[in-house]
Amino acid sequence: MDESIRYWLALLSLEGIGAALAGRLVRRFTSPRQVFSASTDALVSVSGISNRIAANISGFSQWEKIDGELEKAGRLGIDIVSREDSRYPRNLLNIPSPPPLLYIKGEFAAEDELALAIVGSRSASRYGIEAARKFSERLVKGGVTIISGMARGVDTIAHLAALEGEGRTIAVLGCGLDVIYPPENRKLFERIAQKGAIISEFPLGTVPDAVNFPRRNRIISGLSLGVIVVEASLKSGSLITARYAIEQGRDVYAIPGNINSSGSKGTNRLIKDGAKLVDAPEEVLADILPQYMPSAPERAKKERQFEMSDEERQLFDIIDGEPLHIDDLAGKSGLDMAQLSSSLLSLELMGAVTQHPGKNFTRSIL
Repeated sequence: MDESIRYWLALLSLEGIGAALAGRLVRRFTSPRQVFSASTDALVSVSGISNRIAANISGFSQWEKIDGELEKAGRLGIDIVSREDSRYPRNLLNIPSPPPLLYIKGEFAAEDELALAIVGSRSASRYGIEAARKFSERLVKGGVTIISGMARGVDTIAHLAALEGEGRTIAVLGCGLDVIYPPENRKLFERIAQKGAIISEFPLGTVPDAVNFPRRNRIISGLSLGVIVVEASLKSGSLITARYAIEQGRDVYAIPGNINSSGSKGTNRLIKDGAKLVDAPEEVLADILPQYMPSAPERAKKERQFEMSDEERQLFDIIDGEPLHIDDLAGKSGLDMAQLSSSLLSLELMGAVTQHPGKNFTRSIL
């Protein structure tokens, strides 16, 4: 493990030092280790550092506790990565004050940059559960990684549907990774760790206090290109995630709900306030895919996974991120409708092309 992690852990363990102040100190002294080597006078010259905080840094002596945290993480198969680590998710680097450290169980993959969050009520109705399942299942088939918070209700269904669709999913916790919450999701925790990642910015042993969840929610939105709110009351934490998404420049999508249901009032309010109303996963894909443009080498690597006939390759080269109607494809390809339909079906089954309502088609990989 990178030696700087030890000093990051020590710095963040000090009362009064959060992500923003820790980042300011490291920028001033070039590394977390150098922060602990700095004089008290030099430390108090940094904005936000009081004499008390400077004294706590200079006199830090809890190294045994920090080393115990590192040992426990290693024993549990948990990685601790800093913002300087190549394993740190790139989407998260683009938010204000990203967490200096992340605890990770599992692994991030390059394709996790194409990610959408699905959040909603812990006491979801049957409608909310079915909507969460439908969106998650179809989005993973389009190559999207599903981000959520592993809470009861919508979060749990979104993760399960992504796994059942053989896709990737990432859970963000509001507690330490050694504290599984809710406890009934222990098996889900292990499944996600094998097929994606469980992450937290909270030290091991942190219990799921209510104050932790707004911080957790900013990571859910920060990992995503957009947030889909399935079902939410006016006081739902999902609305906090939506607000963070707006602040971070992410898109917010809302699935409309029953006007007589208190569980849908928050979602419907989001639509009134400008969130994008969606009632089909394909609408989100059509909106988000043009924004996600992997580099040419990444596209080529993905395309080589598919073995295409000459006709399929011809169609694949015509289709791009903008929806193209089947009649336009027929005109551009010169294929008769039988050949065209057969080739399109083959491309869909291999996951190279996605069909949208009205017989419109886009690439599943760009």
